[in-house]
Amino acid sequence: MQPDAVQEVLAGLKEAGVSLACYLPDSLFRGLYPALDTDPDIRTIRVTNEGEGAAICGGVFLSGKRAVLVMENSGLRASIEPLARMGMGAGIPVVMIMSYRGELGENNWWAIPHGMTMEPLLDAMRIPHRIVTKKADIRRAITDAYAWSYAAYYHSAVCLGGEVVR
Repeated sequence: MQPDAVQEVLAGLKEAGVSLACYLPDSLFRGLYPALDTDPDIRTIRVTNEGEGAAICGGVFLSGKRAVLVMENSGLRASIEPLARMGMGAGIPVVMIMSYRGELGENNWWAIPHGMTMEPLLDAMRIPHRIVTKKADIRRAITDAYAWSYAAYYHSAVCLGGEVVR
């Protein structure tokens, strides 16, 4: 991620009132994690899997604060069960920011299935999402995701691809 894209993510999270970020590192967001870790307004928790991160973010919601789950889109598969229980069963929203692995232009064979499964899984879970490929659209996508999720009491996702992560 380019430094200006990282700054747009941080600005969007702060504008949305996020105070905690859970993440499982991936290479496309390698510039984002140090910025999150050193930001005085956002506490970070590194998780061992994305399902754990979703559960922590749900707990943060119950405490009256806002959290974000930052992950590679492959993590969606690992977090489906906690997301289903919290969103469909209890109305506990989790906002996700995902790197879009496997989109057109991907040159790693192992990442292609991530792109093939991301949108069908989001659609199956009825999770609205926005694919952002321009830096100028990052902040608005993040604030829109929080506005929608906290009105609907359901999850949303911002998927960062294209020039935003390459």
